[in-house]
Amino acid sequence: MELSYSLGLVLPELILSLSGLVMLLFAAWGGDRLSSAISIACCVALGAAFALTAPGVCAGASGPATVAFFGQFSADAYGGMAKLMIYAASGAALIVAPRYFERLGEMRAEYPVLILFAALGMSIMVSATDLLTLYIGLELNSLASYVLASFLRSNEKSAEAGLKYFVLGALASGILLFGMSLTYGFTGGTSFAGIQAAAAAGPMSTGMLFGLIFVLAGLAFKISAVPFHMWTPDVYEGSPTPVTMFFASAPKVAAVVLLGRVAVEAFGAQADAWRQVVIFAAIASIVVGALGAIGQKNLKRLLAYSSINNVGFLLIGLAAATQAGLAAMLVYLAIYVVMTVGSFSALLMLRDSEGNQLETFADISGLSTTRPALAWCLLLIMFSLAGIPPLMGFWGKLVVFWSAVEANLLALAVLGMAASVIGAFYYLKFVKVMFFDEPADRVTGKADGANWVLLAVCAVLISPIGYLLTNWLVSIANTAAGSLPLAG
Repeated sequence: MELSYSLGLVLPELILSLSGLVMLLFAAWGGDRLSSAISIACCVALGAAFALTAPGVCAGASGPATVAFFGQFSADAYGGMAKLMIYAASGAALIVAPRYFERLGEMRAEYPVLILFAALGMSIMVSATDLLTLYIGLELNSLASYVLASFLRSNEKSAEAGLKYFVLGALASGILLFGMSLTYGFTGGTSFAGIQAAAAAGPMSTGMLFGLIFVLAGLAFKISAVPFHMWTPDVYEGSPTPVTMFFASAPKVAAVVLLGRVAVEAFGAQADAWRQVVIFAAIASIVVGALGAIGQKNLKRLLAYSSINNVGFLLIGLAAATQAGLAAMLVYLAIYVVMTVGSFSALLMLRDSEGNQLETFADISGLSTTRPALAWCLLLIMFSLAGIPPLMGFWGKLVVFWSAVEANLLALAVLGMAASVIGAFYYLKFVKVMFFDEPADRVTGKADGANWVLLAVCAVLISPIGYLLTNWLVSIANTAAGSLPLAG
């Protein structure tokens, strides 16, 4: 009875699992000639998982009715909202990939299957309520990601990116496993509820504190928070651009949401212990992300530092350790995913007449003269990333800072605001180069229709028109954050 009930709760994951296995068989049987059909099938599978997850998010699913497999998995609204973002971002990575890889002669049927299995791993991650489930989901996502980073077999940078990601990812997994073993040893269990009960029973022991720090360090690598960010610029630059879009969106959502669940659901009773670590990581990520991007000439490397910078703002919401803080974090995540997908969709459209990808500031010099529509869409996205009103990026930062103020973390909010001014410099550099420099006229290749559609949708959503959705987004985020059991 328990098994059949649990299988009903993990129906989206079952669809992704079965679809991935079937598509893997088709890829082995039909080879690369079926890559387009497999991509479409994987998009349908992600759409089905999205449709099955959405009702639970809107209904605010929470409590014992959402628990599956004897407390190891929770199909609550908190994880559900993250899954909607993960499935949408994964679908975007599938939509833009075929034409990109076809131009390079590297389109293979394994790409959509790897995206599907990575999405499955992330789906398990955000619903994990046990350290074992957490690790299974995280490794499933990581193993697929290592292959995706090195997907261009004939490209040295791609191979280097995959190798660096694998080596450093293995190190982070080892740190996480060590933290999990310490946590198990000093709490007597692996379930988040059991860890929470042990943490609330009295003062935190030194062993449990070390376990907490190692777990946070392992997860900090996955979200590329400082000081575990060193892999991000190299991996983002070397990976194929559709893969970089994927890395910057879906896995980021999964890791941040998982970190929030671990912090609140497993160690919520000892919030003062982990809040200091999160505050340091937040401030350091904002500052390092902003300063590191200033000297970058490669656009993908710059957006890598931008993602580090944005992780800092997300961690401010988590540092509040309140329902309002978690809701603000989810709101910012949703806006961040839209901005990220939009920015990389625009980057994919920067090609010369021979189809070669252009990735430097020199390539977009005077873009407003040669490609005005693309330049104006990029301007909207960069202004939104900088947090300039009245765009949605400003509102996302505002709700995060306000949650910190409400949690009596005024100094953190002020530091975050001050540091965000530094980040505005390199976003404005995009605008200066595109609108005020002499035209280089290098972007001469024809843009794909799928990229235009994604870019247009993202530009509309982050524009002032997006404020029409704010009440709905806040309501969903508050409901999702409310489904987590906050200590105290």
